Amino acid sequence: MDRKKSLLEVKNLSIAIKRFIGKEKVLLSSVEDISFEIFPGEIAGIVGESGSGKSLTALAISGLLGDNKEITNGSIILRGKDERDIVKLNENERKSIRGKEISMIFQEPFSSLNPLMKIGRQIKEALELHGERDKNINKKRIIEILHKMSLPEPHKLLENYPHRLSGGMCQRIMIAMALICRPSLLIADEPTTALDNNTQGEIISLLKEINKDFGTSILFISHDLSLVRDFCSRIMVMYSGRFLEEGDAMKVFNNPAHYYTKSLIGSIPLRENRGKDLNVISGRIPSLEEGRPSGCPFHPRCNNAILECKKDFPEKKLINKNHWSHCILNEQQ
Repeated sequence: MDRKKSLLEVKNLSIAIKRFIGKEKVLLSSVEDISFEIFPGEIAGIVGESGSGKSLTALAISGLLGDNKEITNGSIILRGKDERDIVKLNENERKSIRGKEISMIFQEPFSSLNPLMKIGRQIKEALELHGERDKNINKKRIIEILHKMSLPEPHKLLENYPHRLSGGMCQRIMIAMALICRPSLLIADEPTTALDNNTQGEIISLLKEINKDFGTSILFISHDLSLVRDFCSRIMVMYSGRFLEEGDAMKVFNNPAHYYTKSLIGSIPLRENRGKDLNVISGRIPSLEEGRPSGCPFHPRCNNAILECKKDFPEKKLINKNHWSHCILNEQQ
């Protein structure tokens, strides 16, 4: 893995949700000043509770924020043949990148696929959008990618509609659509949430194969810490739109430095703790309307918070090599 030059670099990114009070537009901060990199061939994860800002970050990278959301600061640098800031591109320029260099798969395949269009046509559209018009070449590539997804009888599958397929098959087709143009970066936003445990394991194994065989970098978004621990080499822990901890996955899980990370790990059901009460984090993530708390955003729910936690957001502190945390309590241990 080339650690000297990243494939994607997010710098000081802030995202707001637009609300209107009468005719006045109000921007509600959702993601605040986050920075991270994705390196060629790696699998990195963003983990946190629902409402942390994980999916919004993924949509910003993919250029899919929509009209009711706005990037208020920062840059998203994509490096390939050229170096481009996705934030500064127009919609046509983003379309030329989307699917070809950056692809995204979502957690609900049935709502992502067109129910009125055959599978083959839906996958072919991605190829045609990026300039491949030869029907024979397109069909060959589609059959090859469906074989790679371990889908049975690809020739017949092309003529099917999504409603005739299982959730696991539809998710594999979504992955096939995302990979058909061989992007450098695949963003997987909770891709196994709607699937049963067996199918979930199959999809994770498939993503590992894709990473190994194609060298595709993967940004994996999830609330499932045990899944992220086993799948990702590096993770960012997100809460209320901010990164609280980041580093090599096993270092973060074996030696969590932020009390939010410790609380999340403590809530994982483990076999050796069978029969014992799980750790429960009291309270909830504040809504956009309530606003992000001052200082460390987790302090209202943290049993160890002190007065200083409520003042300023803590500086990034190096715990050990490739492991950082934003927790003032680290400095007092």
